Amino acid sequence: MKLSRRIEVQAAGQAIAILAAAIPELPKGRLKDAMNKGALQLLTKPVKRLRRAQYALQAGQVLQLHYDTDILSRSCPAASLIADYRSYSIWFKPAGMLSQGNEWGDHLSVLRFAEQHFANRPVFLLHRLDREASGLVLIGHTKAAAAAFSKLIAAQQLSKTYLVQVKGRLAPALMAAGEIAIPLDDRACLTRFKQLAYDALTDTSWLEIDLVSGRKHQIRRHFAAVGHPVMGDPRYGELNKNQSGLMLQACAVAFTCPLQHHQRAIALNHDLLLVNASVIGSQPRT
Repeated sequence: MKLSRRIEVQAAGQAIAILAAAIPELPKGRLKDAMNKGALQLLTKPVKRLRRAQYALQAGQVLQLHYDTDILSRSCPAASLIADYRSYSIWFKPAGMLSQGNEWGDHLSVLRFAEQHFANRPVFLLHRLDREASGLVLIGHTKAAAAAFSKLIAAQQLSKTYLVQVKGRLAPALMAAGEIAIPLDDRACLTRFKQLAYDALTDTSWLEIDLVSGRKHQIRRHFAAVGHPVMGDPRYGELNKNQSGLMLQACAVAFTCPLQHHQRAIALNHDLLLVNASVIGSQPRT
C-alpha cells in the first residue's frame, strides 16, 4: 500500500488517535511503525518528524503522512562510527543506505542511525553521499560545527578522496590530463584522478578521485561522459553492470578542524575498502 494524506487536526488529542481516525484503512500498529520510521511530519516551521504516538496535538495543527509499505519494510546494513570528536563525528555509510531521510521516512539513513546512536546529541548532515555509494560521511552535533564545516566545504578546504572502478582502460591522453572538466547542469566542475591499477581480466580500471567541485552525481556523470562509466552504476553508462553494486566509495577525508584547528586525516580501514589494499596502497589514518 502507498498513500499520502494531509490531516488538519480538528480537536486536541493524541497523535495516534487522530491519525487512526483519519486513516481507518491502516491499523494502529502500522501507523505507529510508520511514525517511528519518520514517515509522519508535523507541518510546523521548521517541519519536524513526529514519532511519539502519545504526542499531544492541538486544533489547527497539520500532519502529513507518506506511507509506503515497501519502503517501510526495507532494511539495510548498519552504519559504523569511525571517529567521534564530540561536536562532529565521522561515519561509514554502507551502500544502500541514504545520507538522510525524505518524506517517506528516515529509518534507512545514516543521519537517523547517528541520531539513535548518540541519543542526546542533535545531528546535522554536513555533506551527502549517493545511496548506492559507500564511504565516509561527516555529521555535526552543534549548530556552530555545522556552520563552520559549511564554510570549510564552500571554500573547498575539505579534501575528499574516492575510490572507483570504471569500465575499460583509460586512453593515454586522458591519463596524462588526469582530470575531467566537463560542465554539468551548466556549471563548471572539476574531477581530478589518477589510475591505481588496470585489471585486464575484467577490463576495468581502479582510480583514485579528488573531487574538486561537488555537483550531483559528478563522478558518475563525468566518467560516463568520457566512455568509462563506473561499474555497477544503475543510472549512467552502458555495459557496466556489476553484481557487487556501485563501485564508488568515499575512502578518505582530510581537513583542518575549523573548531579546534587540528589536522585531521581519516581513511577507511582496509576491511571496509571496495578493493584489496595492495591495489590502492597505504592511506592516512587518524
